[in-house]
Amino acid sequence: MKQVSILSSAVAAALFSQSTMAAVITGQVLDKNQQPISNAEIHVHGKSQSVVTDKQGQFKIDVDNQGQLHISKNNFIDKRIAINGDDQNLVVTLTPTSVETVVVYASALHKNSLEMISPVNVLAGDELKDKAKPTLGETLKGLPGVNASYFGPVSSSPIIRGLDGPRVKITQNGLDSSDASRIGPDHATSNDSLAAEQIEVLRGPATLLYGSGAIGGVVNVVDNRIPTDNIDTLTGAAQYTHDTVSNTNTYAAKLETGNDGFNFHFDGTKRKGHDYKTPTFELPEEHDEHEGEDHEEHETANSVENTFIDSQTVNFGTSYVGDHLTLGVSYGRIETDYGIPAHSHHHHAHDEQDEDEHEDEHDQHEEPVFAQLEQDRWQGYMSYALHDNWIENISLRVGYTDYKHAEIEDGAVGTVFTNKTTEARATVEHKLGLWHGMAGYHYTESDYDADGEEAFTPASVTKTNAIFMLEERQFGDVTVELGARLEDYQIDSAVSMAEHHHDHDHEEEEEHHDEEAEIINYSEDFTNLSLSAGAIWQYQEGQSVALSVSRSERAPLSAELLSNGVHIATGTYELGLGYHIEDSEIHFEPEDIEQETATNFDLSFRRFIGDFGYTVNFFYNDIENYYYQQNTGLVFDEEHGLESAAEADEDAMAVYQFSSKDAKLYGIEFDVHYQVTPSALVKVFGDSTTAKLKDDEGYLPRIPANKLGSELQYTIADWKFSLTGTHYFEQSDITAYETKTDGYTLFDASANYQLDLGPVDTQLYINVDNLTDELGFVHSSFIKEKAPLPGRNFSLGIRGYF
Repeated sequence: MKQVSILSSAVAAALFSQSTMAAVITGQVLDKNQQPISNAEIHVHGKSQSVVTDKQGQFKIDVDNQGQLHISKNNFIDKRIAINGDDQNLVVTLTPTSVETVVVYASALHKNSLEMISPVNVLAGDELKDKAKPTLGETLKGLPGVNASYFGPVSSSPIIRGLDGPRVKITQNGLDSSDASRIGPDHATSNDSLAAEQIEVLRGPATLLYGSGAIGGVVNVVDNRIPTDNIDTLTGAAQYTHDTVSNTNTYAAKLETGNDGFNFHFDGTKRKGHDYKTPTFELPEEHDEHEGEDHEEHETANSVENTFIDSQTVNFGTSYVGDHLTLGVSYGRIETDYGIPAHSHHHHAHDEQDEDEHEDEHDQHEEPVFAQLEQDRWQGYMSYALHDNWIENISLRVGYTDYKHAEIEDGAVGTVFTNKTTEARATVEHKLGLWHGMAGYHYTESDYDADGEEAFTPASVTKTNAIFMLEERQFGDVTVELGARLEDYQIDSAVSMAEHHHDHDHEEEEEHHDEEAEIINYSEDFTNLSLSAGAIWQYQEGQSVALSVSRSERAPLSAELLSNGVHIATGTYELGLGYHIEDSEIHFEPEDIEQETATNFDLSFRRFIGDFGYTVNFFYNDIENYYYQQNTGLVFDEEHGLESAAEADEDAMAVYQFSSKDAKLYGIEFDVHYQVTPSALVKVFGDSTTAKLKDDEGYLPRIPANKLGSELQYTIADWKFSLTGTHYFEQSDITAYETKTDGYTLFDASANYQLDLGPVDTQLYINVDNLTDELGFVHSSFIKEKAPLPGRNFSLGIRGYF
């Protein structure tokens, strides 16, 4: 309530200090040949109103006081013009750019992709539609510095510069997606790329605005479910795609309309597919208890079982957009069933006869394990642009997500994961002297629970309260940016410690289980401080160099801190940071746990003018107390508990415990393009990441392989063609318990034909993924040997806009 009162006082003070200044700005937007540019957007920086130029490139816009006009147009470099609050007539000349400029919503300060200090990629428009896959990881993995965790094509999360899971924040319109994808790699993200307007990937720490979970980067999915611009006519889009590799059919539709400031949005998707096909590969050997059996012949497969998907999403949103006030709300529903590949259960019998009967019954009746994902998501948005000289805008975003992930085993509900999240972000955009910036307050509460055989992480409630500030100032051709965030992070859980008495039979253990379980109420507070400083120098028109330095702190998630149980999807027994193993016994001793602290350096060189352009990023990330899973050398089974691997049965699970040690990650990522002719464009891209523990203690696990690729785009009349080749190098920088992964090369091709159907903008397209049917294994996957990449796939489709 105290924070609400402060915010209310600030709003009231700003409202009553309004200026009555008003002016009309007119002008014309031209290119370098002095030809008019139509449909260029003229936006008053910090306010909600905007206009577009007519066919003669002319515009007129009302302003309240002095400030800045932001003029933007696709394929041109954005321009910002200072206005003094009086009537003015402007002539603005825009310079063409060799790359598309897109406003990055996650930047918070209305910056486009070329003005960002931190490296960023944005997928939008037809490029996003062509590359959209069922998961975010597969959609984004072709970008420099981005890879995918890959638990099959239906569960694949983004990896940024070797960091994923709890270090990469996945947001929707700036608010956490609030699913369970950070708990395990078999849990799919709840974001659908088909419904997105654009997807933004911010590399490097983005903790200032989004919290400690963004220590490695942010993936922000932007949609228009709460329209922030007035919609005057009925517009819409529809799309159908068929994929041959999994016999998947995908349908998507969107409708938007509005009248007199009130706007309405609807979108929905439906996707249904089967197990995907692969080039023929050898299945990993299973342990066999029969002595003398010949193992020279390996079993092979040409598909990955249990990788089906049946998903539907629907989203509604409405808003009111006035001259200064914007109010809106949206509701979204996701229902997805998807198979979990390589997901098997270890059944332990204590009597030979019972074991035989169980195996017979198991063989006859066991069905593949699959997940049922359900999510209800509400979001609200308020923005007020003021007639004020120092406060420009006050905004509030709120969200509530009710997420449920149930695993269905033999037709019955097994483990159920739930996560209910409430989030609020209030910001005040301001101008103080020559500094322009944003200050805000961020609140989240996440109520996580798990019940069932795979509930290896106990129920927990996590709360964060944070204040943050981001300020920028221009010094000629140099823009300097400073930021800070102070975050209070609190986690509460009831930890169950059950002692295992291995000298007794199983029935006796079950009888006394309840009595032996000790409940420990655990509560801990962490204070996370994050600081950043950066600058970008536009040393020539269309060329810049950027340098940023940041220090970010992160407290452990409940899964990293409190895990204690069998994680069947990865075939391991997991222990959190809060546990200690002594004489093969597990003790809960969560003392002296320090935050993960990352010091990150980014250096970027960019050229985006003329026929030749490039982006080259160098990064170095020094992390103290890096949390990672380490093989303890012990194994676990139901009957004997923890014991040495040499003494255990063959089906016992390796024990992995989260540990914290100092680490360093460094590398390079680049994207170079050359417009050979007006019709032909060539790109070369790639990345390299090295991730290792300090003091020569070895490499970090499951770090993606380096990649190098090239793309040719060719346009002729109504046709657009592309051919992309990407080589993934061998990954031999591995830990003691990993195996190296061979390199492979993937070729992808596409053809797009523009149809002339009057008012409907229609495109026919065909995409061919893995053109040569190459067999490839993903090193960052927990199940790489059981789930190679899909084989040759033809995607045939049609999309239309009106």
